[in-house]
Amino acid sequence: MTHQPEPAPTPHPFDHRMTVFGADDDFLATALPFLTEGLAATNEPPPVAIAAPDKLDLLHHALGPDAKNVALVPHTDWYSGSAANAVAQGAGYLAAHAAPTGRIHLLMEPVWNGRAGRSPRESAEWIRYEALANLLFAPFATTALCAYDTRTAGPAIIDAARRTHPDTGVYEDPARIAAELDAVPLPPPPADAEPLARPDAEGVRRRARARGLAVADAELFAESVTAAAASVGPVTSTLLWGEAPSCVCELRTARRVDDPLAGFVPPPTDELEPAQGLWFARQVCAYVDVRDEGAGSTVRLQYA
Repeated sequence: MTHQPEPAPTPHPFDHRMTVFGADDDFLATALPFLTEGLAATNEPPPVAIAAPDKLDLLHHALGPDAKNVALVPHTDWYSGSAANAVAQGAGYLAAHAAPTGRIHLLMEPVWNGRAGRSPRESAEWIRYEALANLLFAPFATTALCAYDTRTAGPAIIDAARRTHPDTGVYEDPARIAAELDAVPLPPPPADAEPLARPDAEGVRRRARARGLAVADAELFAESVTAAAASVGPVTSTLLWGEAPSCVCELRTARRVDDPLAGFVPPPTDELEPAQGLWFARQVCAYVDVRDEGAGSTVRLQYA
């Protein structure tokens, strides 16, 4: 009996690349061929460059007449919130502008000298975004080139980002990277954390207002807590602490939440189902930390 070789795995359509540079000329040396590749691609809309304004000026000048055929977007307009917001931005842009199956070329420079690099915790969330993008956008034929400037992104960030891009030679399973990030213990709740009988909207809203959140912010925070509770429950305990704007609510659940993509997968419609409440919470809150505890889970939401 002749042994038949295992079929080769089907490659993901998503082409996720990375470039590292430390000078403007080096940036142009990679960015221009990439955008030219996008301009030459058949049945694709114009490529997009999402980068710092000074780099967009460089590209506009270097592209010459072709500049009118490239969408130039300041990266502070694209990366305007949390990592989960960036997922929503990318999914929304593909739905609105990409060709069928998501065909488009995107040059993307994260804001590492702004929010994304302001703390180790924030940087970790953006590394999570880069890793999970390989799963979230796997079905799409999008070609993305992530640009890392050594003048704004430090060596630790760049080394971590290399592990999230398949073209670097040190790429690792996104689930493994997410598990490493989640292996970092959450700080314990403070001694003055306030227990709530249940995570109901009125109770969370009232307590958040007492801790300084404005009316609209308290409403959004309460909605995010109740939406998360509905998607991960049953909830066995609820704690609330902090002062505006960094109000925090922690939910302990009797159900395991062990999917690294929980709350990151864009819903198919604007009408959210209860199971998609964690997606809503990630869009509203600056941080949503999920820890699988074996017999249950901890979900911690921080508003800002």
